[in-house]
Amino acid sequence: MVLEFKSFYKKPAGNNESSKCKYLTRLDTFGCGCSHNCDYCYAKSLLDFRGLWNPLNPRVADINKIEKQINKIAPGSVVRLGGMTDCFQVFENAYRVTYKTIQLLNKRKIHYLIVTKSDMVASDQYLEILDKELAHIQISITSTSDEVAFRYEKAPSTSRRIAAIEKLDALGYDVQLRLSPFIPELIDFDKLNSIRCNKILVEFLRVNTFIKRWFKEIDFSKYTLKQSNYLHLPLEEKVQQIEKIKNFKELTVCEDVTEHYNYWRNNVNPNKDDCCNLYIEQENRKVA
Repeated sequence: MVLEFKSFYKKPAGNNESSKCKYLTRLDTFGCGCSHNCDYCYAKSLLDFRGLWNPLNPRVADINKIEKQINKIAPGSVVRLGGMTDCFQVFENAYRVTYKTIQLLNKRKIHYLIVTKSDMVASDQYLEILDKELAHIQISITSTSDEVAFRYEKAPSTSRRIAAIEKLDALGYDVQLRLSPFIPELIDFDKLNSIRCNKILVEFLRVNTFIKRWFKEIDFSKYTLKQSNYLHLPLEEKVQQIEKIKNFKELTVCEDVTEHYNYWRNNVNPNKDDCCNLYIEQENRKVA
């Protein structure tokens, strides 16, 4: 039985995220579960203990209700697809709700920021509808090793995702490698730095009790800074790890800790007002 995901459209306000993220408006085509079921997923950590997380049968948004909501959004706005669950998880093959949503966004001339751990976005059927002026794509990896990644996530292999990133970059899309979460112990930096992509976005791991319980790979003793109910690496450690990332034309850091956010904004990020570093003409950029 397929349950409807009713809370598909959200714009968080008045919290830590809203003070930093430029693209708050989230449109999730799936909810309350994700087939990737990553051990480090913050959405899973928020929903699982409440009995609201089902990776085998996520809820699916009603495309007719999505269309009504999209028609209320001004052309030129930016909407994020895949805020709480992956809009290209395996169930998209059956329901194609993300495919239909992209078509609606194209028609309305609304920009869409796709955040995914799948290579499906680079498949031929989606390349036929992705508008190069409107589509902004971030494909995430956490480890450069297929074997390591499979231990804690059920997404397509890292090598398939890297191939998708390089394919989209070669085709001229606004695409980024999203290192999210960035866990330095899981990265072969020589392999990372050989990926052919102009842009990289880095988001460090944030740790709570549930992530500690599920994710056994990491020594959490370095995560000593507490903010917003999460533990974080100290800034000095983050800077040391960022310095290992090379050969990308543009590097930007997505940050949760306020003091760290200000450091990246003032010293690293190419666009101080947009840590996602999307290629959008300023005069055409609107907030949904």
